[in-house]
Amino acid sequence: MSQQVAATTRSRPRRPQMVMEVVAVEDISPTYRRITFGGEDFKNFQDSDAVDKYVKLLLPQDPNSGLTPPFDLDELRKTMPRDELPLRRTYTVHSVDPTTETLKMDFVIHGADGLAGPWAEQAKVGDLLQFSGPGGKYQPDPEADWHLLAGDEAAIPAIGAALTAMPDDAVGYALIEVATAADEWDLVAPEGIEVTWLHRGGPFTPESTVLEQAIKALPWREGRVQAFVHGERESMKALRAYLHDERGVDRAALSLSAYWAYGRGEDEFQAEKKLPIGQIYPEATPQY
Repeated sequence: MSQQVAATTRSRPRRPQMVMEVVAVEDISPTYRRITFGGEDFKNFQDSDAVDKYVKLLLPQDPNSGLTPPFDLDELRKTMPRDELPLRRTYTVHSVDPTTETLKMDFVIHGADGLAGPWAEQAKVGDLLQFSGPGGKYQPDPEADWHLLAGDEAAIPAIGAALTAMPDDAVGYALIEVATAADEWDLVAPEGIEVTWLHRGGPFTPESTVLEQAIKALPWREGRVQAFVHGERESMKALRAYLHDERGVDRAALSLSAYWAYGRGEDEFQAEKKLPIGQIYPEATPQY
């Protein structure tokens, strides 16, 4: 790492750490659970106008370890093996309510794999969760001629928040890929945004995904588009080539990044963001 990059990394401000408690749990589909959090640390949540807000959860690798928030990683590193330390996971914030001093997050429930999903499946009122943040940059541009929103299951919370924040006269498309019709959400969107649910018919694979083909099949509207396209890494690379390289969508109007990578665990996926394989734009610095 160069001295300049190292200095930039050190000077980047650390986002606030919070510990909030579960105040409500709601199943919104067979694979998604919405959890509402509140508590004293809500005052430390520095909200913004970004609709793709995300936080970094800190979760024990072993749910039976007895570790409970708040965690001090610097102190834990002194006494715990590295492979037993709590791990970070990135999650989108569905919504923030300053009146009730609560925020909601949506979790994919997919069995025993992973950390956040199993935690959410067992979560009950009173449980504690530690996280830092928020990050995020995307805001719907009311001056755009039309909008394109697209993604897979991982992007539904952000797409839903974006649709809610759209101007009433917004026009365009929202394409969302899920396994089956049972995974669809009841989303609120402006009348001029055509919401289409795409069904793979089962779990995601490079062969079963249909998002790229569906976007390429859309009638391309006249005028300036603002696009929000997030999902599996290789799919995002292909869509970068189509939207930026072929269609000429300006990068300033294109929010495009990977939320996950097929065949990769979260830690491997995050580590690869520093390598060429993990970058959507070959020359870019990873942002998510």
